[in-house]
Amino acid sequence: MVRIIEALATDWRRLDERIGEVSAEIETLARKDGGCERLMTVPGIGPIISTATVATIGTGDMFAKGRDFGAWLGMVPKQISTGGRPILGKISKRGNKYLRTLFVQAARVVLVKRVSWERYGLKAWIEAAAKRLHHNKPAIRARQQARPHRLGGASLWPQLRGPHKP
Repeated sequence: MVRIIEALATDWRRLDERIGEVSAEIETLARKDGGCERLMTVPGIGPIISTATVATIGTGDMFAKGRDFGAWLGMVPKQISTGGRPILGKISKRGNKYLRTLFVQAARVVLVKRVSWERYGLKAWIEAAAKRLHHNKPAIRARQQARPHRLGGASLWPQLRGPHKP
């Protein structure tokens, strides 16, 4: 039994080392790419999310605006209009599940780090949302492309497109 546990511990250490190597490689790639660098200025976005986004959509030229990207990603709510009154439903969850999951996790990181709330101008919105919503919903709502002002002015779309894009 001791040998089995020692072998498992050795495997675990080897996997930790490999994860560190791959993480360092991803970070190096992210630092070399301008799009990744710009994306990493958005709160909660790091090397893994920025490289995954750039690898998936490049500079995002296929989308006319940020809301189109959010819809492709499945982060905008379903909208039903009745009698001229729009009703916003749940997020559609269509599109790239991996990226959507990464963005939601990034939003959760921002929500957990209370120190960053004031720095990015999120404190008032997060506190109000926490009172009226289920604890998972502020993370989803903070990352919806339809509401870039809730990211403290640092929305994802302009960062990806860069200063030279219209």
